[in-house]
Amino acid sequence: MTSSVPAPGHPSRRGRLMLIALFALFFGSMLVAGALRFSGWQPSGHRNHGELLSPPADLRMLAPRLADGGAYAWEPAARIWRIALAPSPDCAADCRALAGDLDKVRQLLGHRADHVHLLWIGTPPADLAALPALHALQPDPALLAVLPRAADPAGTPVYVIDPNGFVILRYAPGFDPAGLRADLAKLLKLK
Repeated sequence: MTSSVPAPGHPSRRGRLMLIALFALFFGSMLVAGALRFSGWQPSGHRNHGELLSPPADLRMLAPRLADGGAYAWEPAARIWRIALAPSPDCAADCRALAGDLDKVRQLLGHRADHVHLLWIGTPPADLAALPALHALQPDPALLAVLPRAADPAGTPVYVIDPNGFVILRYAPGFDPAGLRADLAKLLKLK
């Protein structure tokens, strides 16, 4: 009488082990990917440097006024991104340095710099008026109320506003301008 169990090196036993190994590899990788996805992990290349606002603050219904009294329109078709800040009136040297950093970030975007405006909500120092992309907006309580945590006791936060008028990113006071530049470079490619 012959045994129904194949010998250790028999081809059918090796085939079953290979099939089990393939199932373990396939379903194991799916299990690991699912665990990473639902734990919130993302590869470093896909992370924002700023805080992603969810849901984004909606500024579309607001009509900001320029310091000279003119209207500042959102104009979604122009595909203009905005870097906005609302410093306190007593902000002096820190705000000049921040404005210089933001202008440098804008310039480092190269040929895409024309698609970025700097919005200063309030009255900027006189020496900053020469910045070409700076648009001084009148301080509007409704606009300031929509910006998340605009009155931060640690300093002046910075916001990124998409072409439609949604505030999508917030940068805490003291942020690294290189992170803002990296985020804007990715966003400007989304045209």
